Amino acid sequence: MSDHPAGPDVPPLGDLLADLRVVSIPMRVRFRGVELREAALLRGPSGWGEFSPFLEYQPPEASRWLAAAVEAAYGAWPDPLRERVPVNATVPAVAADRVGEVLARFDGATTAKVKVAERGQSVQDDVDRVAAVRDALGRAGRIRVDANGGWTVEEATEALRRLAPHGLEYAEQPCATVEELRELRLVLARNGIDVLVAADESIRKAEDPIRVARLEAADLVVVKVAPLGGVRRALAVVEACGLPAVVSSALDTSVGMSAGVALAAALPDLPYACGLGTVALLDGDVTAPSLLPAGGALPVGRVEADDALLDRWAAPADRIAWWRERVTACHALLGGATVDP
Repeated sequence: MSDHPAGPDVPPLGDLLADLRVVSIPMRVRFRGVELREAALLRGPSGWGEFSPFLEYQPPEASRWLAAAVEAAYGAWPDPLRERVPVNATVPAVAADRVGEVLARFDGATTAKVKVAERGQSVQDDVDRVAAVRDALGRAGRIRVDANGGWTVEEATEALRRLAPHGLEYAEQPCATVEELRELRLVLARNGIDVLVAADESIRKAEDPIRVARLEAADLVVVKVAPLGGVRRALAVVEACGLPAVVSSALDTSVGMSAGVALAAALPDLPYACGLGTVALLDGDVTAPSLLPAGGALPVGRVEADDALLDRWAAPADRIAWWRERVTACHALLGGATVDP
């Protein structure tokens, strides 16, 4: 599978830079080490697109995010198969006594994704956090944990043994490599630990995202639009994997989130709530109203960035210059893509 997806012709760099707006929005709670979320928004004939790869990502990886933004602003998304998409709450690696405060931001969500394996914390911290989520959601609520590849196979086995009694829907990227995920699935089965394994980073950061399915390393896949290069390419990855899929976000504003919703709306099957409610973790946004869950779901459709909010959260001049240089570097890697929209 090629690095860059089928989508609209890549516009000239000048067109992308002409209407580029860069925002810097504080996080309500530190998440993935991020306290201030920066994003570049670009406008095209189809609407708004978001380019917001995390700051440490280099151009070869970040260029996929630009491809997704170009698809949103200049291309067309697949036709939706549903009008609303169920979403989960997202609980960062907070102390157990802050769980209720976080869950209150996700109206009607009956599923929660809980961050675990945070550097500097213990498995007991994870157990306490998950137990607090279980208390808040009740026995009917669904809980999934996300380790972001932070455990070895041995650590994951012990942690999931302790977490499983609280009732886990699945564990997302418990180990870093595809080989470790495959080994963990076998170890969990041998030890009677009934937890499904989901692949995230092994899909979105891999040169060959289908390898997870080929090696039987996961029970389901977590897909994100931006890291995979757009809605259409992400849809193709899900189809090629042949595994159940959960659509998730990458701390997007409502502009980027709408692309994730478009992917979830286009999937033939959507057995799990999606991780598309994380706008609630931002202390601001670029649309009014924000794309926030109501009754545990998000509406399907495009959103419009608001000029006043773009001004309100405008990044400092030096950061705008940095993002313009980043767009320039990534655009150079996309320049040869000329395919049907």
